[in-house]
Amino acid sequence: MRARREKLSADAARRIALTASGFAAARPDTVNAGQMQRSIERLGLLQIDSVNVLARAHYLPLFSRLGNYPQALLDRAAWGRKSQRRLFEFWAHEASLLPIDSHPLLRWRMQQAREHIGGKGKLFIFARKKEAFIEEVRRQIRDRGAIAASELSNGGERRGPWWGWNDGKLAIEWLFYVGEVTTATRRGNFERVYDLTERVLPPDVLAQPTPSAEDAQRELLRRSARALGVATEFDLRDYFRLGVADTKARLAELVEAGDLLPVAVEGWDRPAYLDPGARMPRKVEARALLAPFDPLVWERDRTHRIFDFFYRIEIYTPLNKRNYGYYVLPFLLGDRLVGRVDLKADRANGRLVAHAIHVEPGISRRTVDGPLREELRLMADWLGLPDVALPKR
Repeated sequence: MRARREKLSADAARRIALTASGFAAARPDTVNAGQMQRSIERLGLLQIDSVNVLARAHYLPLFSRLGNYPQALLDRAAWGRKSQRRLFEFWAHEASLLPIDSHPLLRWRMQQAREHIGGKGKLFIFARKKEAFIEEVRRQIRDRGAIAASELSNGGERRGPWWGWNDGKLAIEWLFYVGEVTTATRRGNFERVYDLTERVLPPDVLAQPTPSAEDAQRELLRRSARALGVATEFDLRDYFRLGVADTKARLAELVEAGDLLPVAVEGWDRPAYLDPGARMPRKVEARALLAPFDPLVWERDRTHRIFDFFYRIEIYTPLNKRNYGYYVLPFLLGDRLVGRVDLKADRANGRLVAHAIHVEPGISRRTVDGPLREELRLMADWLGLPDVALPKR
């Protein structure tokens, strides 16, 4: 029997999404490791991206929610000593940092990769053709300890810039994807250093039982729902990059169990699901600059659905075709996205530079000006930059 879908207004859905993402609570005066960890657990993961024009992507969502927090807290949780580890790296929603208790939930994905189930990319092709070479790389890591791909004795020549990986990088990334190695630390220009997983992650995590693929997928969807509050099937599937068939089957099971509630959201052109534990405050008074890879806005269609805000990152767009700028952050004020700011950390000159500020149609610039100045000042302080440079116009 098909579950009846309750109706939800667009305003209610927006407040639910903001609350689930951590924007209904006031920022703390000071931030400790526990508060940071709870914020990450609420989100389920932090996406990693190499662009550092402002700050690396995994640092920014915590600033948006917590304010001026010490980045060293995140570094220790992600790449500190084994006893300090609270996070680990893996491919979840792209390259991600995840709470360490998520490790058992992703072992089915590692196992499927080892068995070459469903993999068609260049990494899978390489793994089938280069088994002996991968074994040699495995031996080097086992014998030499933590190592970067660039330090392999037989890595080979790169095939081009950026993603033109050599054989050594492909081999070590395969071992990372199947869970045999993980990130021991990051160094220099954010270069990943790998070691055997059992030498990096705490033994109590590795000793946790491995759930079935079906149980793990159900829990990942629950976590997606908690992070999103209210979401479509695609939103939930996209959060941890689950397969279409797996998601459909697990959603039906979660609805039947009462772990997800079917809802129809005003203005949405597809069915949605509500986390039963989601809160819906009457008002949300948030103020935040959002990174392009923030979970609240990383799925652009969802951003448009919830906020009526069309957002695309224009890093790869030629300069003369950009509408708003190179690294543009939406500005959240109250429960609306009211503007966007093209930002850069000019570290050499100690300035946070706002190349351009665009206020959304129908929004008063006076309403935005004061709160945005305060948020830019807070961000500059967090980045250790004495000055804020605003555009003349």
